[in-house]
Amino acid sequence: MGDILPHKYGCCLVFWRRGTTSETSAPIAKINDKNFVKEPNPKYMKRHGGGSKDASSVPTTTSKAQDYSSRSNSSKPHQYKPTLAVTENKVRGTSRVSPAEGYVTQGRRVPQEAIGISGELERMIMDHHKSNGSSTLVRASSSNVMLAGDLGNLRQQSTNSSNSAVGKHIRQENPDPVAYNGRNTNPTEQNVARIEKKDSASFCRALSIRMDPEQLKIMGNEDYKNGRFEEALALYDAAIALDPNKASYRSNRSAALTARGRLLEAVFECREAIQIEPHYHRAHHRLGNLYTRLGETDKALYHYKLAGPEANPEEIARAKNLQLQLNKCTEARRLGDWNNLIKETNNAISCGADSAPQIFALQAEAFLKLRRHQDADEAMSKGPKFKVEDCTKFFGAISNANLLVTRAQVDLVAGRFEAALEAVQEASRLDSNNREVSKVMRKAKGMAAARSNGNNLFKESKFSEACAAYEEGLAHDPYNSVLLCNRAACRANLAQYDKAVEDCTAALSLRPSYTKARLRRANCNAKLKKWEAAIQDYEILVKETPEDEEVSRALLEAKAQLSKK
Repeated sequence: MGDILPHKYGCCLVFWRRGTTSETSAPIAKINDKNFVKEPNPKYMKRHGGGSKDASSVPTTTSKAQDYSSRSNSSKPHQYKPTLAVTENKVRGTSRVSPAEGYVTQGRRVPQEAIGISGELERMIMDHHKSNGSSTLVRASSSNVMLAGDLGNLRQQSTNSSNSAVGKHIRQENPDPVAYNGRNTNPTEQNVARIEKKDSASFCRALSIRMDPEQLKIMGNEDYKNGRFEEALALYDAAIALDPNKASYRSNRSAALTARGRLLEAVFECREAIQIEPHYHRAHHRLGNLYTRLGETDKALYHYKLAGPEANPEEIARAKNLQLQLNKCTEARRLGDWNNLIKETNNAISCGADSAPQIFALQAEAFLKLRRHQDADEAMSKGPKFKVEDCTKFFGAISNANLLVTRAQVDLVAGRFEAALEAVQEASRLDSNNREVSKVMRKAKGMAAARSNGNNLFKESKFSEACAAYEEGLAHDPYNSVLLCNRAACRANLAQYDKAVEDCTAALSLRPSYTKARLRRANCNAKLKKWEAAIQDYEILVKETPEDEEVSRALLEAKAQLSKK
């Protein structure tokens, strides 16, 4: 008959026959549930000469099945676990009983509800084949599910970058206690099957319904330690789905979110952990660190106090020092001491508030007041990129509206008029009674319309009308570098080179790295035969864009003209 290799957890039985191919592929006889009458398989009998073979030609059931029948009639509950029989030569899962009918296990039809993880994986493979019309996923004889191009440890190169990249993974039990890939493998160890990133979450959820959430947490911890934070998040999510009232799962998920830079979500997760277990020291300590980075020093000190032995005296001292720095920032802003505000905000960031959006917004506001628009844009870009809804939930609607107003003002001076409109509209939705919001809204709408109108006229070579359109936008903000540079282009086409140079110089004073304004000024100075001034700008442009051959030629021509003069 062959050797029967049972799985430790009852997930799979592999019939290993040491006979010929025909003997190995012989079908397993089905047994009637009521009287155990053997039913010959028509395909098998046809292959052996139609009806000429009698019942003895059909493989018979073993005595173990009969013993099981006698035990099943007794009142004592048995420990038999129905599993899926897989023959060695049917690796790719051909000719199987449909999931709706159940599976044939040792000649016995197993009902749908009794199928374990192995049956679930089987259904997933069949559904995947039906939906995609491909055989990307296959079942090997060891009952592992893997990619067709990633069988065992023989990983093949893929032309698809999404498949070759290391994505999320799922872990599955190795039911074969025999040596795996030349080395002994414990049946409780987990094999890792790499799958496409878009499918990993659904696979994790499908597998986790039969797994212990504590085991999922342990697997997530291993991924976290190895820097695989997205994989750890998926496993923590699966553990929480199975047991949402375990504080440690929430706290661990918060750590993974923090590693991914999603600090506000990490705070919400820590709050959930503390709500489940109010005296969870590690969650309080983790929340104190998060509040420090977000600039919420009062809340940080409160949670450090509740962290018990987890609290670090150095972290508490850092939070107190940050609190003093934030008070200095508030005072500098109240006095309008913008240079001092820039210094104090830098000190606050160095003290630990590296992810506090209000600190970066204060610094950007100070740069705007000093008309250092490029520095304001850089300061805002260094701040955290949190979702609007998360910021509203954490800071409140009014505070988040103020943050959005500052962001809109920075977008305006950088020439991102559409982004500025979007930000200020969101601020108006959060705080419609804010006067600053209304002021910035009118300004953004007027400048955006002026720039759009001027660009259309410029394309039609209507330079005078375009110049007037840009001036309408400059009426809202005479220090907008983009509108100044656009007006300079109009004036240059109207041969008003002196005025064009003035506009470009004003734009460069606001944004020193504004390449378009510098090139335009250099060209206008060349038209005015101011070769020395033109050469200065051309040399800066060559350093910034050495691959620009046109600028290099202009520089050589300007130097040649200067030598002639």
